[in-house]
Amino acid sequence: MPAFSAQDVKNLRDETGVGMMDCKKALTECDGDHDKAVEYLRKKGLASAEKRAGRIAAEGVVGSYIHMGGKIGVLVEVNCESDFVANGDIFKGFVKDVAMQIAASNPRWINREDVPADVLEKEKEIYMDQARKEGKPEKMLEKIVEGKLVKKFYAENCLVDMACIKDDSMTIGELLSTIVSKTGEKVSIRRFTRYQMGEGLEKRSNDLAAEVAAEMAKYSK
Repeated sequence: MPAFSAQDVKNLRDETGVGMMDCKKALTECDGDHDKAVEYLRKKGLASAEKRAGRIAAEGVVGSYIHMGGKIGVLVEVNCESDFVANGDIFKGFVKDVAMQIAASNPRWINREDVPADVLEKEKEIYMDQARKEGKPEKMLEKIVEGKLVKKFYAENCLVDMACIKDDSMTIGELLSTIVSKTGEKVSIRRFTRYQMGEGLEKRSNDLAAEVAAEMAKYSK
């Protein structure tokens, strides 16, 4: 069992601006010691020397993306600490990538902490029932359920846990960590709205993720 809780991971993330998975790894490497984990992330170049907990990310931009043909539209607010960073190519590129990710993947929430407790409990019950039907040992159920939440539920529903459609070797949260490292500022995805033309109406289904990925390939060339 880890020597830290989910709240410890969130506290470290709030202080450093680093992604959840990197924070969890840091706490694991440092046996749950918060201060040592901060130092660990600083040495890795993922957190700046100055603690970010009290810093305000009130600048930034509202980015947009319209899927080809006007089928999907996304507005996303991404915050940083200064106009200088907000107007930079690195930050603007990140906002564009996030907007396109939302268009392609249709996340329900930004972070794991945003998932309503009742929804999370329901998912746990489903995974627990599945594990029992598969004959898994009772003492292993909690670990199995947690694994499925991370690999399936969070990865499919929480933006920061989703694999980047532009580079599936990293998650959006890990990409966010690299932006924090490059800019030296606290950067956060605050909110988004996704519109899909004809949503709720009966219509032909398209592989929107594949279409958006193809569109994104044009930007990476």
